[in-house]
Amino acid sequence: MKPNYRRCISCRKVGLKEEFWRIVRVFSSRQVQLDRGMGRSAYICQNPNCLQAAGKKNRLGRALRVSVPDTVYQTLWERLNQSNSHTKCS
Repeated sequence: MKPNYRRCISCRKVGLKEEFWRIVRVFSSRQVQLDRGMGRSAYICQNPNCLQAAGKKNRLGRALRVSVPDTVYQTLWERLNQSNSHTKCS
């Protein structure tokens, strides 16, 4: 099976789909959610610099063509902190 490649909306790095977080604007409700759903989606690296630039320059909002709530960014920052704490413990 061919690998699925995606591009980060912040740094433009291309990589395997599993390396990125997926943010979705759900087709029917136009709500923004993480990881699941059908609709327009954007991918972002699991990197603090990419997440910071995406929030500061509204890159997620422009890619999804909708206003992205602050709760989405807060959840992504929490995920980033959790993944960093797991790598430090290993």
